[in-house]
Amino acid sequence: MSVIQEFLKANERYAASFKKGSLPMPPARHVAVVACMDARLDPARVLGLEEGDAHVIRNAGGRAADAERSLVISQQLLGTREIVVIHHTDCGMLTFTDDQLRTKIREGLGQETKEEFLPFKDLDQSVRDDVDALRRSRLLMPNLPVTGFVYDVKTGKLRQVT
Repeated sequence: MSVIQEFLKANERYAASFKKGSLPMPPARHVAVVACMDARLDPARVLGLEEGDAHVIRNAGGRAADAERSLVISQQLLGTREIVVIHHTDCGMLTFTDDQLRTKIREGLGQETKEEFLPFKDLDQSVRDDVDALRRSRLLMPNLPVTGFVYDVKTGKLRQVT
């Protein structure tokens, strides 16, 4: 059975007992979470969230630059008033540079790119940088509460950085 077939079977089971179809569009807890896409990090479980509680925006590294567009929509149209940033230990973004990935793309795909992939060398500093970028964004509300954490993939614990 392919992964898609497994997903469809799981969805049938989920939909059979689904009772949350009337949740409102704005998140109940008025919070947006920016987190890494790493499969070992499940923001809903880590933070005790249920459907309808928060917007969860995920990307490689949980980087603010990739999340800003979604955060603007979350705030301006759907009423979120706080942001949580979560990076994590043993992150793949610590393992390469932009130049290394550009070389891999050139060799593997035959494509040149000047794309910035936003890797980092210091985990705590990456959290501080992203929190600061969100606090300074001209497209987000001023004085917005933004808190940054590191999630430990070995223990499941959050450690506040900012």
